[in-house]
Amino acid sequence: MTTAPLHAWDLSPKDAIALQKALAGAVVRSDRFGPGGRRAIKQVAGVDVAFADGGRTIRAAVVMLTHPGLDVTDQILIERPTTFPYVPGLLSFREVPALLEALRQLPTMPDLILCDGHGYAHPRRFGLACHLGLWLDVPTIGVAKSRLTGSHDEPGPAKGDIAWLLAGKGVRPGERLGAVLRTRERVKPVYVSAGHRISLKTAVTLTLRCATRYRLPEPTRLADKLSKVHRTGS
Repeated sequence: MTTAPLHAWDLSPKDAIALQKALAGAVVRSDRFGPGGRRAIKQVAGVDVAFADGGRTIRAAVVMLTHPGLDVTDQILIERPTTFPYVPGLLSFREVPALLEALRQLPTMPDLILCDGHGYAHPRRFGLACHLGLWLDVPTIGVAKSRLTGSHDEPGPAKGDIAWLLAGKGVRPGERLGAVLRTRERVKPVYVSAGHRISLKTAVTLTLRCATRYRLPEPTRLADKLSKVHRTGS
C-alpha cells in the first residue's frame, strides 16, 4: 500500500502547529466511503502505538479485521526510532510516521481506520485521526480514552448512551466536537470524534458496532494489545 507524501516530517513544534491549522480545512467530515463515497465497509483496521527505551523507540501496531464479523485477517508491528518530541496536541507528528510505515505493509487498503486518539476533538481540529486519514485519504475515526479539549455532561449508564463533547471559548463556542460514548454498561466512556471522510453520527454508530465485550472497540483494543507484545531483542 503506497501513498503520496502530504508534507515533510522534519518540523519544529511551531511549524507543526502552523501546518495543523493549514491542513484542518481539508478534512472532510461527511460520509465518503470508497470511490464515489458509496463502497461498503468490508475491512476495518485499528491502529495504536507504544513506546520503549524511555520513549526513544516507537512501536506501531496495525490490526486488520473483517467487517462486520470482526475476524482478524492481518497484524503488523514495527519498531523505529522516535523522531519527534512529546508535545501535547502534536502527537500525530510523533506517531503517524510509524503508523504509516506499519500500514504500508498491509496487503490492501482498509475501508476504515479506528485510531487510538482524537480526530476533530482537538484544539486545532486536527488530531491524529484527521492527520492519518488526510494523508491516506481513507475514512478514519478517533477513539480516545480521555478528553483533550471541550466539555461535556456525563452520559447515561447504559451501553450506547452518549453526551456531546462541546467546544468552549473560541471561534465557535458550543460547537459539537465529538461524542462521549458509553460502550459498556457502567464502564468509563470513550471519546469519539470524526477523523476524515466520516460524519460524527456515523463515527459513533461504527464505534459502537465494533465495541463487543470491552470498553475499547475491538480494532483499537487489539492494536493496543499488539503494540505491547514483547519482541526478541527489544
